[in-house]
Amino acid sequence: MSNTRAFPLIGIYGGTFDPVHHGHLRVAEEVSENLNLDHLYFLPAGQPRLRDLPPAANQHRRVMLRRAIRSNARFFLDDRELRRTGETRSVESLREIRSNVEKNGKKRICFIVGADAFLKLPQWYCWQELFELCHIVIVNRPGNVLIRYAADLPSVLRSECEDRWADTARGLSESLSGRVYVAQTSLLAISSTSIRAAIQAGKSVRYLLPDNVISYIIRRKIYAGGE
Repeated sequence: MSNTRAFPLIGIYGGTFDPVHHGHLRVAEEVSENLNLDHLYFLPAGQPRLRDLPPAANQHRRVMLRRAIRSNARFFLDDRELRRTGETRSVESLREIRSNVEKNGKKRICFIVGADAFLKLPQWYCWQELFELCHIVIVNRPGNVLIRYAADLPSVLRSECEDRWADTARGLSESLSGRVYVAQTSLLAISSTSIRAAIQAGKSVRYLLPDNVISYIIRRKIYAGGE
C-alpha cells in the first residue's frame, strides 16, 4: 500500500452543453461516483476556440444547466467562461481555479473532457500547461474513436502522455497534477446536435434531457428560431 498522502478530488467538466442532456449528466454522475469527487463543476464554454459559436445564447445555457443540476448536491455551475469576453481558453480558467483551490485547501483538480476533445489537445492554447494545473480525465463518447490505450493517440500526444497514465482514483489523488485517466462510463448515444435538429423539426426530445430543461427550451423557443 502506498504511504503517499491522498487528497480530495474535485471535477471540472468542460463543454458547450448546448443543450445539456442526460448523456452529460450520466457521465458527471458516474465520474463523480467512481472517483469519489468532493464536487463537480460544470464549466460551459463561452466562445470556443476550435468550434463554432454555440447556437444558444450564454444566458440560456446558464439557465438550462442550473435547472438540470439543481437536484444534485454534488453538482455546481461555474459560469466564468460565459461571463468572460472574447475567445474561451480553458487554460486561463484552470489557472484561476487552481489558484482558488490552493488558497482554500489542498485538493486535486480533475479536468473532464470528451475523447474527441482530448485528441485535439495539441491544438489548444498552451495545451502542455494543462498538465501543470490539473489531471485530465477522458470520457469516451458514442460514435467517436474510443481511447483505451496510449497507442490510440496521435504521436505528439502519445509522447506527452507516456508517463502520465493513472489506473485508479488513488493515482490521481496522490499526485498534484499531470496524470491522465480514462473513465469508464455508460455510452449513451445522445448528442446536443441531434437534440437541436429534432427541436427544429418539431419532434419530441422527451427522455433525452431533463423535463425542466425541455420546458425552458419550448417556452423561450430556443433552437426553433426564437430568442
